Parts: sequence; C-alpha cells; structure tokens
Amino acid sequence: MKRKVWTPQTKLKVILEHLINQRPLVELCNEYGFRQSTYHYWLHELQQRGHLIFESKKHAKKEQKLLKGNRRLKRIIAELTIELKKTELELREGDGL
Repeated sequence: MKRKVWTPQTKLKVILEHLINQRPLVELCNEYGFRQSTYHYWLHELQQRGHLIFESKKHAKKEQKLLKGNRRLKRIIAELTIELKKTELELREGDGL
C-alpha cells in the first residue's frame, strides 16, 4: 500500500481545524484518511518547530551571509589543494620519480 504524503499546508489546516474550529479528531481522520497518531505527531512537530516561522529576517540574512562565506572558503581551499597537488607533481617530476 502506497503511503500518502501530506503537504505542510494540509497538515497545518488539519491542526487548525481541530484546535480552532474544535472539529472532532475522529472526523478529521476519517475525512482526510490518516490516523490519530499521525495528527499527534504533526502537532508535536508544530509545537517543537513552529517558532521558526517568527524568526527575524535579520537572523535569516545573517545565516545566508555565513553560508555564502562558507562556500567561498571551501572554494579557496579547493583551489589551494589543486595548487598544492600540482606543485607536488612538479617536484616529483623534477626529481626524476
């Protein structure tokens, strides 16, 4: 049996229908075709990570800046590694190895 994949929007919609509209969980499970344990898992995830949607854009920009710097440093390391390998190869060839 193929597992159904739920979109984040649908998960939030179901949780809000239950919490705000006080729609019975059994009714939602029957309508959408999932188990109550699945709902409780979604609710737990929302409780654990829901605060992330309120993170400031300043924080996101700082993270993007750090990621960009990280990529730049990795590129520099790769270029230096290539140069080092070329130098080692030239030295070996110069020694007659």
